[in-house]
Amino acid sequence: MSVRADRLVTMSHTVDSAVSAVRAYIEQHRAAFLDDLAEWLRIPSVSAQPDHAPDVRRSAEWLAARLEETGFPTVEVWPTPGAPAVYAEWPSGDPRAPTVLVYGHHDVQPAAREDGWDSDPFEPVVRGNRLYARGAADDKGQVFFHTLGVRAHLAATGRRAPAVGLKLLIEGEEESGSPHFRALVEERAERLAADAVIVSDTGMWSEDTPTVCTGMRGLAECEIRLSGPDQDIHSGSFGGAVPNPATAAARLVAALHDEHARVAVPGFYDGIVELTDRERELFAELPFDEDRWLRTARSRATQGEAGHTTLERVWARPTAEVNGIGGGYQGPGSKTIIPSSAFVKLSFRLVAGQDPAHVEKAVREWAAEQLPAGIRHEITFSPATRPCLTPLDHPALQSVVRAMSRAFEGPVRFTREGGSGPAADLQEVLGAPVLFLGISVPSDGWHAPNEKVELDLLLKGVETTAYLWGDLADTWRHEP
Repeated sequence: MSVRADRLVTMSHTVDSAVSAVRAYIEQHRAAFLDDLAEWLRIPSVSAQPDHAPDVRRSAEWLAARLEETGFPTVEVWPTPGAPAVYAEWPSGDPRAPTVLVYGHHDVQPAAREDGWDSDPFEPVVRGNRLYARGAADDKGQVFFHTLGVRAHLAATGRRAPAVGLKLLIEGEEESGSPHFRALVEERAERLAADAVIVSDTGMWSEDTPTVCTGMRGLAECEIRLSGPDQDIHSGSFGGAVPNPATAAARLVAALHDEHARVAVPGFYDGIVELTDRERELFAELPFDEDRWLRTARSRATQGEAGHTTLERVWARPTAEVNGIGGGYQGPGSKTIIPSSAFVKLSFRLVAGQDPAHVEKAVREWAAEQLPAGIRHEITFSPATRPCLTPLDHPALQSVVRAMSRAFEGPVRFTREGGSGPAADLQEVLGAPVLFLGISVPSDGWHAPNEKVELDLLLKGVETTAYLWGDLADTWRHEP
C-alpha cells in the first residue's frame, strides 16, 4: 500500500469513528433532549398577543437556563421595547478559529384547538415519528437542536470548548415582524461580531432531498393613496369631464409590468446580481413537479417574467405584486359616482444587488409620472428588508454542505428562499455572510394547525451541527 493510500485509509477511519461517536452520543441523549424540547413547547410564547407577553418572557428565561446547562459560560436575556431576546457565547480559545453566530427565534404563531388542531397545540404529542406542537418546527425545534449538537461535538472530539467561537441570538419577536430586531443588533453589534451567521429558521426541499438555502429575497412595501374630487360626485353630471381616482389606480396597476411580465418601473433592476449558469443548473437538478406546486399554490397556471423557470422566479428574480386595490362604492347594487379616493397596496421582493432605498425612489418617481393632472397622491413605504445571498464557493457554505452530507449520508443540493426575514439585518449590520441550516420540510405546516417536526430529521440537524463546528475550524481559519 502506498503512503497516500495509507493516509486515505487512516482519514476514512477517523471520519467513520467521529460519525460513530456523534451518533452514539445523540442516541444516548435523545430521550432527555426530546423531553426538554417538549417542556419548552408547552410555553405559549405567542409574541403577537399581548396576553402572552409573560409567556414570551418565560420562554426566554427557560432557554437561557438550558443554554447555561449546555455549558455556555455567558448567557444573557436581552430586553427590548417588546419581547426579550436570548444571547449566549462560548469562546473557542483558539484565536485563529472563526466565530459563528446562530440566529433563531423563540416566539411562535397563535394557535388554538378550535383552529383545526387534532390536539392541544401547546401540549406536545408524538404520533409515529412526528412531534406535534406549535413551534415544533418554527422555530423552537430548530433552535434547540443546537444544544445537543454542541454537546455531541464536544463529546466526540474530547474538547472542553467548541472548535469555533460560538454565539447564539434567539429573538422573541420574529412572528410579529421583528420590529425591534435591527435596533437590537445595531446596539449590540460589538457583542454580536462574527465571521459568519447561521440561520436555523428555514427548511429543506423534502425528507429525501436534503438542501441548503443560499439566499433570501428582500422586501419593500408601500401604499399609494389617490385623491380626486373633494367628495364623491355624480357620474352623470361630472363623469368623463374630471379625473377618476379609481380609474387612475387601475391604470397605475396595469402599468406596473410590461408585456413580458417584467417590472416596468425604470431603474428597478439596477445592480441586480444575475443567476449564473451553474446556479440555474443546480435549480434544475431539484425534483420539481410543477403540477404539484400549482396544487399547493391553489392556482391553475404559472405566470411570471419571461425567460425564467418557476423556481427562478420565486427564488432569484425580483417581483412587484399588487396586494390590494380599492376605491369607490363596494356595497350591493349600484351607486353611480366618481369616488373621491382610491388606494393601491404594493410589495416588491428584492434580490441580491438591489438597494431598497433606490427602489423606493424609483417607485415614487414612476408613480408620479403615471398619474394625470387633478389626481393627488401620497406614497407611504414601510421599513424595508434587504436581500441576502451567499456565494456557492464561500468556505463557510461548503462546511455546511459537508456537515449535512455526513449526517444525511448523501449529496446536498441548493435552494433559495422566496420570502424575506431579519437575517439580512445581521448581514448588513455585522458585515458577515448569512448561511441557512434548517431541517424542516414543507409538510411541517408552519403557522398552520397540527404543526409538527419529523424526529429523524430533527436529530439529523443535531448531527449536522456536531460536525459543522469542527469542519469550519479545520477549513476556515484566520491567519496568525
